[in-house]
Amino acid sequence: MRAGSGPDVGRPDPDALLRAATQDGRGRLKIFLGAAPGVGKTFEMLSEGAAKQRDGVDVVIGVVETHGRAETEALVRGYEIIPRRDMPYEGRTLREMDLDGILARRPRLALVDELAHTNAAGSRHPKRFQDIEELLAAGIDVYSTVNIQHVESLNDVVASFTRVRVRETVPDNILEQAEIEVVDIPPDELIERLKTGKVYLPAEATRALGHFFSKSNLSALRELALRRAAQAVDVRMLDDVRALGLGGTWAGSDRIVVAISELPGCDALVRAAKRVADGLRGPWTAVFIETPRAAHFTAEQHARVAATMNLATQLGGAVATVPAENVVSGIQSVLIDLRATQLVLGKSNRTRWFELLHGSIVDKLVRDTPDVTVHVLPMPASSPPRRDARRPSGRWGTPAGYAATTAMVAAVTAVASTLFQILNLGNVALLYLLPVMAAATFFGLRTGLYAGLASSLGYNFFFLPPTGTLTISDPENLISVMVLLGIAIATSQLTARVRAQADLAAASARTNAILAGFLGQIAGVNDLGVATQMICDDVRRLLDVQVVLLRRTDGAELEILAASDPAYRLEAMDHAAASWALDTGKPAGKGSGTLAASEWLFQPMTAGDRVLGVLGVASDKAGSPVRADQLPLLGSLIDQAALVLERLRLEAEMRDVDAVRTRDRLRAALLSSVSHDLRTPLTAVIAAAAQLHHGATPELIGTIEGEAQRLNRFVANLLDMARVEAGALKLNVEATDLSDAVTSAAHDARRALEGHAVRLDVPPDLPLVRADPQLLHHCLLNLLDNAGRYGEPGTDVVIEGRNHFGELRLAVLDHGPGLPPGRESEVFETFRRLEGSDRAIGGTGLGLAIVKAFAEAMDMTVEAANRPDGSGAAFTLVFPPALIVRDNIAESAF
Repeated sequence: MRAGSGPDVGRPDPDALLRAATQDGRGRLKIFLGAAPGVGKTFEMLSEGAAKQRDGVDVVIGVVETHGRAETEALVRGYEIIPRRDMPYEGRTLREMDLDGILARRPRLALVDELAHTNAAGSRHPKRFQDIEELLAAGIDVYSTVNIQHVESLNDVVASFTRVRVRETVPDNILEQAEIEVVDIPPDELIERLKTGKVYLPAEATRALGHFFSKSNLSALRELALRRAAQAVDVRMLDDVRALGLGGTWAGSDRIVVAISELPGCDALVRAAKRVADGLRGPWTAVFIETPRAAHFTAEQHARVAATMNLATQLGGAVATVPAENVVSGIQSVLIDLRATQLVLGKSNRTRWFELLHGSIVDKLVRDTPDVTVHVLPMPASSPPRRDARRPSGRWGTPAGYAATTAMVAAVTAVASTLFQILNLGNVALLYLLPVMAAATFFGLRTGLYAGLASSLGYNFFFLPPTGTLTISDPENLISVMVLLGIAIATSQLTARVRAQADLAAASARTNAILAGFLGQIAGVNDLGVATQMICDDVRRLLDVQVVLLRRTDGAELEILAASDPAYRLEAMDHAAASWALDTGKPAGKGSGTLAASEWLFQPMTAGDRVLGVLGVASDKAGSPVRADQLPLLGSLIDQAALVLERLRLEAEMRDVDAVRTRDRLRAALLSSVSHDLRTPLTAVIAAAAQLHHGATPELIGTIEGEAQRLNRFVANLLDMARVEAGALKLNVEATDLSDAVTSAAHDARRALEGHAVRLDVPPDLPLVRADPQLLHHCLLNLLDNAGRYGEPGTDVVIEGRNHFGELRLAVLDHGPGLPPGRESEVFETFRRLEGSDRAIGGTGLGLAIVKAFAEAMDMTVEAANRPDGSGAAFTLVFPPALIVRDNIAESAF
């Protein structure tokens, strides 16, 4: 985490306002939290739902588990219950909540029991809390229930004393977004309910009393439930306070901050803060204030800060790096931002002279933060850090800076001497402020102070009588020199402070630019392989480390998605660290507290409660692969990369879902069409065959032949569609006469056109076209079959050919209701039959799709429209100019 400079008191926090804005239009979640089964969570939820129902709220039950309790079943009878879905699972049928049924019903409030429930395989979401998220997104309020042992962050804690680890857990952020109502009864009362059979059957109750439901376990679970509810309320309260821009700590519960530095002994501060947080049962954060002085830290100091931050993470605390002009303002901004009530910091052994010159950070914080309890721990004495002799000291300036400052003072002296005849002493003194400001701006505070002293001496030596000496004869001139020196010192300090602030702003801008550029590069990528390689390459470029990105396959094996260097190497210890980071969602490897013997540091890439993969970084340098001041940037890069990977994962899931839905729709349409279009001709054939026992007649033979041909056309359409889907069409293009093609198709479709007069309006002088005669014949047969099927009985079917602006148009016109306006192109979709049109009765929905596929294979197009006079539909095959044969003689050799 990299914090900002803290919010302005009285100014609403933009992040809190944004979170509040995202809740507009969403439903509200209320969770009934219990310490254990049997405390009455479901009963309380149903009771409150009934009260809402009496107030006129539309309430339904999505799913409620009564567990055979009579009083709970009595409350259920007054509700509308959405029927559950049957889900086949390993030879059994499971009944799950019908999410789509609730969404279609759209109540104001849905009661959904057992928040931590795992859905059956094949459900849209693996967990019930994800179903609830979809209901909330649809604007439906939800009441739900959960026991404290199902909260993810407390899973290990509960297992440590109950010896029972539950597998179904709920992410903590779900509770923090919800209104919490604790359903609480004393342990003795719950045990009595258990003994009387109100929770479990007698045999199960006896076993439970000896294990999970012991009084000590129930008391501990009760305390955990009350504290976790208080924490959730505290989080929501702070969010509301920030959104309103209110000041103060709002100490409903304790929040602890520990300030760390580069000095030895800060690990003791972190451990002390952990003890304070455990005693107060409050959240805690370790903060490093990044001042301009941090730019001059040695490698040892960077490593010490990184180790302290890692220790805080291992002990369960949050960490933050805050850029600030000085330590005091940085700590104060964090205290305001976190509404902290407790501050833990160390006091170094400083001399009295040092404290007189620089002041005491501890004293300033105690004096200026009256609403915060300050815990001060003594820090061990430490020797000054060893400085690299090859590296000039930035604290005291550089030789080049002092030389440039001397040159600027000399230049001002020369200019003032030249213009002394027209300038008075006051103006000359002002000229000497220029090198002071320039030196402080470009070279720092101490170089600016040197410029002030040099300017005062130059002013005295060259311009104040007696000139050429440092003696001042006139007391007024002495005051002038002192005023010049004071102004120079003040100016250099102010200029240096402005420079420090500008450096902080520039560093923040660089970080923001890096993150924006990183996200901008990978945000538009839709290929997982390309995205992961870009992530590795960019992290290597920005942090100068080796990078590898891994995830776990369905077979639970580690899979390397990308690496910044093809020559990377992962040993057995590295694989173990990566696996641990994937399984736990916590850092592992070099520089962390877990499997530190690994040469790689693996950071989990998480989105919500899901670990998408791990990013490993390694360096040839000693110590942690990433410096402490780079950890916030690495964390931000990982967060941005995780968002991109989550987007790609969701897009892949959506494609899979769309494919499944399309497959299911096609399967249902195919079964529907097969059941109709196969059964109808088969029924006629069977009936005609039965009549053959009494003698054959021309009518019976004609029926058998006609229905067999109809059945053959249906099977041919299925085979043709399969060829199209498989890309197995083979073209045999040749010059084709449209008059012959139309006449042949009309003859073969005569049975489908019974009851219709066929009128051919194809001029004999139309040019030849390049087409596959067999595919063109199939197109015309399907169009004529479509016209005969949907045209009004006794009406004409017209085949019309026209040479229109250089392209040939061959249209089949019927007399029927036509097509729904604006949806004409939908008739060419597979298995599509439009409701409210002449395409809605009978048929497989394959014929027109085959026409479109065959036409496109021959570089033609097909159009569907209503006839201009509104008397029916018109389907037109369009031959572009490239398919028209201009020279019949030349074409004869084709």
